[in-house]
Amino acid sequence: MIRQWMVVLPILVTGFLLAGCVSSQNNVVDSNATPDINGVWQVLGSAHWNLEGQNAFKGPATNVLGALGGVPAGVSYVVGGLIPYKEEAVAQRDANRQEWNQLDPAVKCYIPGLPRQTYMPFPFHIVHSGNKVFIAYEFGSNSRIIHLDRPGTRAELPSWMGYSVGRWEGETLVVLVTDQVAETWFDASGNYHSDLLTVTERYTPLGKDHMKYEAVIDDPKVFTRPWTIEMNLYRRKGVDARILEYKCVEFAEDAVYGHLRKGAESVEPSVKNLF
Repeated sequence: MIRQWMVVLPILVTGFLLAGCVSSQNNVVDSNATPDINGVWQVLGSAHWNLEGQNAFKGPATNVLGALGGVPAGVSYVVGGLIPYKEEAVAQRDANRQEWNQLDPAVKCYIPGLPRQTYMPFPFHIVHSGNKVFIAYEFGSNSRIIHLDRPGTRAELPSWMGYSVGRWEGETLVVLVTDQVAETWFDASGNYHSDLLTVTERYTPLGKDHMKYEAVIDDPKVFTRPWTIEMNLYRRKGVDARILEYKCVEFAEDAVYGHLRKGAESVEPSVKNLF
């Protein structure tokens, strides 16, 4: 599996580089004049579990995995501490949270969308060349292209990763993400959005192997105002400077369709109720 992904990734990157070469020559970005953000990066922390932070608690797998199945404590990554939900949107958030281990799209191996794909507990690989920034994510083997030569454009149809248009502001890469489907969540705690979501990302180098990641979330259907998350990205070094294959579909099959499997009733309860 590892070998397969390491063969596929260079092919994808080569195609991406060729696409960048034939893009508009009037807006060519000199990648040598911008910060070197190429490499394998990862967020360290608990943002994937709950952007607002939480105390450690017993997870749905502790009856099988013991202490390893618990959900870790975490700090808030939301500037100001709390997400500014509209009063009528709180009920949906709470319903999501109550059944998170069954309803969270990521549990089913759906594409996490943005910004969540960035702070999943898996690394991602950034390749910047000319007018394009290609990002390959380990979780689900997902990917995206940030277009630096298409200001003001939108996608014809919404998608799970949306449509990304970027620009450089000094040493900061600013990316506007639009046209995402409404089915993704921000974390495993039921924090959600609608089809009106827009995300403005900012990648700012703070050192050779350290970047600040910010994302401004705007969705007038769900929130009273735009709100911001902040966290750090760290460049992997040495033998860890690679992404491996994590095609999660095969791991989600039992969680999603296990009850349909022949003989499912005979499965030991602690395993059957893992999700």
